[in-house]
Amino acid sequence: MLKGIDPLLSGELLRILDEMGHGDELLLVDRNFPAAATGRPVVRLGEVGVVRAASAILGVFPLDEFIERPLARMEVHEDPTLTTSEQDEILDIARREHPRALEWEIVPRLDFYERSRRAYAVVHTLEPRPWGCFILSKGVVFPPAEA
Repeated sequence: MLKGIDPLLSGELLRILDEMGHGDELLLVDRNFPAAATGRPVVRLGEVGVVRAASAILGVFPLDEFIERPLARMEVHEDPTLTTSEQDEILDIARREHPRALEWEIVPRLDFYERSRRAYAVVHTLEPRPWGCFILSKGVVFPPAEA
């Protein structure tokens, strides 16, 4: 156990987040997503939803500041205007952590599956609601400004 680190972030997950480089993509997915089929490393968080997982991850994971949309969500019912309450909550969490204005990249379901094969790793939750699937693009951790 570490001080100041959310206990949801296991040693395995922290290692993966740390090893990822700028531009690498992390999937955060619900229980229905075929995580093992991606062929990427899978960290299973057990009985936790995507909002709780996103809160813990985004507390230590910088989103990419060099691309327009470093946070993507799976499209709901083939309608890019629809969102779920979980998607709305995760965008709010990300906006609090990200230094720039942030909007979703919306990825159609089948395109999301295809793109998932290029991810660095998958964080699998037991989120029961569908469309709880996200892609987080890792950013750079800048050194503190000198006084």
